[in-house]
Amino acid sequence: MIQRIQSVFLLLLALAMLSLLALPLWHKIDGLTNQELTLTAFGFDAKGLAVPAPGTVWIIGLLAAASAAVAVFEIFQFRNRTKQLLLGSVNLLLITATLGAAFYFSNKGEQLLNLKLEGQFLTAFYLPTLALLLNLLANRFIRRDEQLVRSADRLR
Repeated sequence: MIQRIQSVFLLLLALAMLSLLALPLWHKIDGLTNQELTLTAFGFDAKGLAVPAPGTVWIIGLLAAASAAVAVFEIFQFRNRTKQLLLGSVNLLLITATLGAAFYFSNKGEQLLNLKLEGQFLTAFYLPTLALLLNLLANRFIRRDEQLVRSADRLR
């Protein structure tokens, strides 16, 4: 049913991944030249710096939105727990890809502005890690429900 604890975990997962779309992931400031570079889910925001075409930074936002959509869809598949577990595995891959893409593009940003200074990972960078934890908890409780149903079927 929708009011189960795994539904709460999946809803929080979807909110975390949607928050990633609105918050900056990484930021770097060069104090000498007053140049700033910020990585968001859809691209680089630069102040005082001409950023070359960054490529496919939007893939971070696409992966995060897909992960949130899968989590919401997974909530409403409560009648088919095996399908929920499969969607949980797909979501695990999407979240891991989001984290990998964010790390990759933050490293690209490091090379664009003063190599001696280090950038800072911001709150949104850590949201996929939270989403991974929530996904693992949801899958654990889905698996527990499946085992409970199977044990009840054996008693009949």
